[in-house]
Amino acid sequence: MDDAFIELASVDGEITPTGVATIGLKDDGLYRGDGAFEVIRVYAGKPFALVDHLDRLGRSSASISLEFDRAALTREIDMLLAEAGEIEGQLRLIVTRGGRRIVATEPIPTHAESVSVASITYQPTVILTGVKSLSYAANMEATRLARARGADEAVLVRPDGTVLEPPTSTIFWATRDGVLRTTALEAGVLDSITRDRLVEALEVEEGAWRIEELHAAAEAFLASTTREIQAVSSIDGEELPAVAGPRTREAQEAFAATLAREL
Repeated sequence: MDDAFIELASVDGEITPTGVATIGLKDDGLYRGDGAFEVIRVYAGKPFALVDHLDRLGRSSASISLEFDRAALTREIDMLLAEAGEIEGQLRLIVTRGGRRIVATEPIPTHAESVSVASITYQPTVILTGVKSLSYAANMEATRLARARGADEAVLVRPDGTVLEPPTSTIFWATRDGVLRTTALEAGVLDSITRDRLVEALEVEEGAWRIEELHAAAEAFLASTTREIQAVSSIDGEELPAVAGPRTREAQEAFAATLAREL
């Protein structure tokens, strides 16, 4: 984490240092995790895929019958970014059941070049499938369970053995013959924006894959807003044949080209 990074937050348009920003306590966003959020990467003060993130925030909110003022939120994003300057960081957007609009700047979490993962059994809540809700306790507990088993991160797997996704990213893997795969949205994973860009740029097979197929991977990587593309080193304690192999490097190059084109 950058010690010089100054975290700022806007609560309904009022900008303060994040550490002193407040909302009213009586808000079901706090009491019950009833709200929606987004995290957006910011490069030199420019948010990547802002419209896509706002669109997804709108879909998440609609899925839980939550209305918010998108125009006001957009203005508040612009105001906060102008105040923050040309930061390298991320932007967190939160809308709550109590009607609060929160925008906050954050430093990018530190990620190693590669990550080990462990499969954690997880039963999705159908009503929240594809929704970035504030109710993320199960996702965070999955990461803690994986770390208790000696891994860095979890991969959520349905009770029937179908691979879903890590708690805050998408997993891609290559078969022994080099075919790149990821779980289809219909299986119950988030419509990740980084995932979308990679599926568009690369030849990717989408489907419902069992954990045994992931265990047989030649290489794998995670993709997300904060990680970008991060190689996987091992799955359930088994080292992969290639770490940052050719399909991972191809994805890194494709995403770098996407950033150069869109920013």
